[in-house]
Amino acid sequence: MKAAVCRAFGQPLTIEEVVLRPPGPGEVRVSVGAVAICHSDLGYLDGIWHSQLPAVYGHEAAGRITALGDGVRGLAIGDAVVVTMIRACGQCRPCVLGKPFLCTARHDRLSGVLTEPDGGVIEQGLDTGAFAEAVTVHASQVARVPDDLPMELGALLACGVITGTGAAINTAQVEPGSHCVIIGAGGVGLNAIQGARLAGASRIIAIDLAEEKLAAAREFGATDVLQADMKGLRRAVMALTDGQGADYVFVTVGVISAYQGAPALAAKGGTVVMVGMPPSGARMEVEPVIVAATAQTLKGSFMGGTVVQRDIPYLVDLWRQGRLKLEDLITARYAFDDINQAIADARGGAVRRNVIIMDAVQ
Repeated sequence: MKAAVCRAFGQPLTIEEVVLRPPGPGEVRVSVGAVAICHSDLGYLDGIWHSQLPAVYGHEAAGRITALGDGVRGLAIGDAVVVTMIRACGQCRPCVLGKPFLCTARHDRLSGVLTEPDGGVIEQGLDTGAFAEAVTVHASQVARVPDDLPMELGALLACGVITGTGAAINTAQVEPGSHCVIIGAGGVGLNAIQGARLAGASRIIAIDLAEEKLAAAREFGATDVLQADMKGLRRAVMALTDGQGADYVFVTVGVISAYQGAPALAAKGGTVVMVGMPPSGARMEVEPVIVAATAQTLKGSFMGGTVVQRDIPYLVDLWRQGRLKLEDLITARYAFDDINQAIADARGGAVRRNVIIMDAVQ
């Protein structure tokens, strides 16, 4: 099959013939219909997180199952599925406690799922390797979706949508009538806004530098918008929250200055939800006495605390009901041969999600 291979960090991908092994026990093979470009992919492409080259990245995908490994139950050849990077063994402590997104049974990305024609191993980036015509993944990584869900929308559900909505619904468990601040109105931030709206927040304040992103935030459910670089940002948030601060502050960008300023926007007893992923090694400073005195919580949110087979069908239902925006998250669509242009464009500040539409499955 063809895949877009990364051979040097920060350099264009090359579309090459690679070998994808058949599914083993508990695995499925999926022909990719669409794959979106996430900022996490950009981070790996630039080498800011650990990875071995050559590698095939991409982890927001949708397609159809074309082969099943031994022992797979509840899935069939021809099923339309969303493919995620959340791989769960079902046996470790986090899995049995209902937190499969924290599974401790790590997958060896150099195990030979992907190889070069001469047998050289290619890393299966983010446990998925979806910048390709097909993937072989563990069955826990996929969720069945209706046949009439467009592949491009299914791909969005694999990461950006579940990360943002899940941060509000699953991780923070936003309470009805609460006040929320969302720092960053990009792809994940817009979905955190949607999650806060769905959870019943009474005031949703979006903060960003870009006017176009703040306009989008209003479209997705923000009740108020503020410029990130305005003077008196904290005073403005306090004025909008009855002088108390926000019950929940979501940091959806991987920017340390955003993390550094987030606790000051939270109420006493409030929660700062840490969603955005800064480069490895980046640090924020915390004054413990202030956290203790204000009884605030700093809480990480990985992949929105998603249970793949539970949450993705739920989000599809919300989309059908007109309560979840998906179409408006797509900035542009590209052919597979234009993946490098799609990646370059994704680096632009105004992009929500660029989606690669594959020819094989529609």
